[in-house]
Amino acid sequence: MPGLSPEITAIEAVGTPETGSASAPVQGLYLHLPFCFHKCHYCDFFSVVENGADRQPAFTQTLVRELEHYAEGGELRPETVFVGGGTPTLLRPELWDRLLSAMDRLGVLEAVREFTVEANPETVTPELMGRLAAGGVNRVSIGAQSFDSGLLRVLDRRHDPDSVARAAEMCRAAGIDNISLDLIFAVPGQCPDRLQNDLDAALAIGPDHLSTYGLTYEPRTALTARLQAGQVTPVAEDDERQLYAALIDRLNGEGFVQYEVSNWARPIAGGDALAACEHNLLYWTNKDWLGLGPSAASHRSGHRWRNVPNLASYLQGRQPVAAGWDGWSPPTEDHETLGPDDRIGEHLMLGLRLRRGFPRGWIERHLEPGGRRDEEVRELIGIGMLEWVDEHLRLTDAGLFVADSVLARLL
Repeated sequence: MPGLSPEITAIEAVGTPETGSASAPVQGLYLHLPFCFHKCHYCDFFSVVENGADRQPAFTQTLVRELEHYAEGGELRPETVFVGGGTPTLLRPELWDRLLSAMDRLGVLEAVREFTVEANPETVTPELMGRLAAGGVNRVSIGAQSFDSGLLRVLDRRHDPDSVARAAEMCRAAGIDNISLDLIFAVPGQCPDRLQNDLDAALAIGPDHLSTYGLTYEPRTALTARLQAGQVTPVAEDDERQLYAALIDRLNGEGFVQYEVSNWARPIAGGDALAACEHNLLYWTNKDWLGLGPSAASHRSGHRWRNVPNLASYLQGRQPVAAGWDGWSPPTEDHETLGPDDRIGEHLMLGLRLRRGFPRGWIERHLEPGGRRDEEVRELIGIGMLEWVDEHLRLTDAGLFVADSVLARLL
């Protein structure tokens, strides 16, 4: 099973914000497969409901074309691959075969240690898991969200709670033993007992990894519209903190290690390593990755952009920009190149999500004494939001509850 030593979550493994090469292979590859049965009420990710159309073959062909586009430049030798959505397991098995075959042909998987596919439990089948395992997938992240039928209805999730355990069994039968579960807490109507019941059901499955997210009301989602119409009552802030605290206590007691604000991993038997998500650690440690598929974001040496979140535009591709060029590339937007100071702020904002935090040496090299961020750090330490532990600056337990607002002050 792949895993990471807790030391690798330290920022000394990253280097300074100035390192990196635009021509070097990326460390990570993200593929966005946008198809869904329906749009869940809380979700603001780009997704497409087919409604009788069948754009899966054209999409798969275009995604392979995008892989070829980047492979020509030698950029696709990632260490991790993560396939998200949408619902990746909604893609038909024969199209998965086509995609995985292309990745193998292009050498994309030669250096990959961790290959994760997100799955909705109701779409997992033995046939699909067998094909994914044969194609190199060694980790599956199952979107359980809750095991409470009432809370699933609030979220507009339509799977049977028992299907999560069945999906995990199918993964393991196919040889994919590294299982992660996603859970959402602070769902309207959730109380401490209902949270503990969710954790009971999740732990009974025996996952190696858990991602636990407090429900957020994103703009332009159906859940937010229901909130504004007075149809749902959000969990009070103090109650949400109590749920998060109960979750921390329970998972600590079950032997999980909280290595990031919302992520937990089991120690791997026989060593100090954790079954952490290596791909997501690339994001938190500001490494380089490419995102392929509509809406997918990329980061190269401080430059960020994303593919246009529109399936029709993605299938068409970008028009040639030079005479005689007949190649293909995805339409992109939101290009941003950060200056050195902004990169330091981004580094802090991302890396302080990790429970290990930043080594003192990095802080002393990159925060000007008496400068704005140095003063912010001192104030946040003074009010109990940050602390020094083992020569690392990190969020306190109190700071975890308000991590987003604390980190925004350092950005």
